[in-house]
Amino acid sequence: MNNLTKKQKKMLRRIIVSAVLLVLVKVLCATSILPEHGLLTALCFLAPYAVIGWDVLYKAVRNICNGQVFDENFLMALATVGAFATAEYAEAVFVMLFYQVGELFQDYAVGKSRQSIAALMDIRPDTANLEGENGEIEEVDPEDVPVGAVIVVKPGERVPLDGEVIEGTSALDTAALTGESVPRDVVPGDAVISGCVNQSGVLRVKVTKPCEESTVSKILDLVENASEKKASSENFITRFARYYTPCVVLAATALFLLPTIALALIPAASQPGFLVGTGWTDWLHRALIFLVISCPCALVISVPLSFFGGIGGASKCGILVKGSNYLEALARTETVIFDKTGTLTKGTFSVTAVHPEEGFTQEQVLEYAALAEHWSDHPISLSLKAACKAEPDAARVSDVEEIAGHGVCAKVDGKTVCVGNSRLMERQNVNWLPCELPGTIVHVTVDGFYAGHIVISDLPKEDAKAAIADLKASGVKKTVMLTGDAEAVAKNVAAELGVDEYHAELLPADKVEWTEKLLSAKTAGAKVAFVGDGINDAPVLSRVDIGIAMGALGSDAAIEAADIVLMDDKPSKIATAMRISRKTLRIVNQNIWFALGVKFAVLVLGAFGVATMWEAVFADVGVAFIAILNATRCLRVDEFRK
Repeated sequence: MNNLTKKQKKMLRRIIVSAVLLVLVKVLCATSILPEHGLLTALCFLAPYAVIGWDVLYKAVRNICNGQVFDENFLMALATVGAFATAEYAEAVFVMLFYQVGELFQDYAVGKSRQSIAALMDIRPDTANLEGENGEIEEVDPEDVPVGAVIVVKPGERVPLDGEVIEGTSALDTAALTGESVPRDVVPGDAVISGCVNQSGVLRVKVTKPCEESTVSKILDLVENASEKKASSENFITRFARYYTPCVVLAATALFLLPTIALALIPAASQPGFLVGTGWTDWLHRALIFLVISCPCALVISVPLSFFGGIGGASKCGILVKGSNYLEALARTETVIFDKTGTLTKGTFSVTAVHPEEGFTQEQVLEYAALAEHWSDHPISLSLKAACKAEPDAARVSDVEEIAGHGVCAKVDGKTVCVGNSRLMERQNVNWLPCELPGTIVHVTVDGFYAGHIVISDLPKEDAKAAIADLKASGVKKTVMLTGDAEAVAKNVAAELGVDEYHAELLPADKVEWTEKLLSAKTAGAKVAFVGDGINDAPVLSRVDIGIAMGALGSDAAIEAADIVLMDDKPSKIATAMRISRKTLRIVNQNIWFALGVKFAVLVLGAFGVATMWEAVFADVGVAFIAILNATRCLRVDEFRK
């Protein structure tokens, strides 16, 4: 009872009262206190019927007045009122009672699903701790916090806005956003996104985005609008119900009228076998059973609920799907196109090899390079400084000269150190050695002598190779990598990760052109997905059947253009999304075939007078309840979470 809403508790009380009254009237009839038929008996049965069914009758009349005739309220009202007209009082109450029990269970199941997603999406804090000029803390609405302001996030609180840590260290629980259970450590200088839970230390965060552009606001907007983009299965069920209900009403009418007319016109001796021994009341009863069976609520409720659950289940894994149509299309994907940098690779440069010449050690070459590049913020310079074990002392560096397009020359410990590409070596008249390893080659000279070279590469993500293998195991026939990087680098990455096909040195327009070729080559019914993260990927993300963006580090333009967003930037989540998609479609198809199969079988039995009103109630309420319970399985995605 505690888990029920106020409306559900009220309905439960009505069901109990109606059931008690029905049992009481049945006892009075069984003890002959009440006659089996008659006006008084009808009035007694009318009491439990009114308690349980008044709202159904009211909705049926209201909808008829509004031009919406054929719905489940009309079918139930027609069936039960007809049962009363044929003196089947107890059956009329039983049908309405079990219909309302089924509606209560359906409402409860739908409510639980919505609560699961609401709890999942309850990630936007109501307040933010704004720090004033004098250090005082004021609780304000996150929408009132300007960019550049400093907020304080205490242990146990959610980060209300996107920003950068300026003071404090802590561990952030990102499970609600990324589906990852392992906390993420943050220190001053790290970016934090809204919706994460601060687990330990106090953080002072400088706000970098307004509330309406924060990560949590975008997530909520994506989930809230997902229901607007329906899958073809949902559209089919909507169209099906629009024509199905009038057809079954006409069929029920024909089931009553045709035999009744035949009984009136054909002499008893000449009547066919199926009419012998029947009267018009028998055929009316069969028609009423036919109406009860035909209610389409099992399909109308369970199919959208399945997709709703699938989207919610994907969100638990850190995968945001913008609509059930994209979830459905993902299951039919046969070609996946990848951007390289930031998608399959980390998007950050790292030193992968140091090749010193005779007279120098690896540590010396790396230290000279890091010191010469000490004042530069270029990504290559940052990677050199990050790889150097010794802390560079700026006092050892002087006379720094940056040569655009070539590199840097500086005095280090009184020695002239030059760090740069092959053009810088040629400018210095130094013989340099080529390197067979892919990546950016940084050459180092000391006092005019070639000291060696350093290889800097954008390393593949830890799960990139497994992601490609998982996609192929999931039925993806072709994986393609499109990149603007050099041919040698692209070839090495494709070979290392197991990508089927790659195209390098592409401009954004070239990526679109290659995507068009892949789209034109796909088989009928198959889908093509593109996975990217950069702003230059937005045109391709908009062009393909399914655009997938890396959400944690991806650009706003890519996320806006994409249909699916991976919140933790892990390419392995694509296969997870596909498994969730296929599970959802399996459940949708199970519900459709189960509901149609049972209804068709019982409809045939009802037409021949074999099925009773009890079978009719099961074909309506029971089937709907089973289908909805099956639909809620879409929310259970623990087997997909890694």
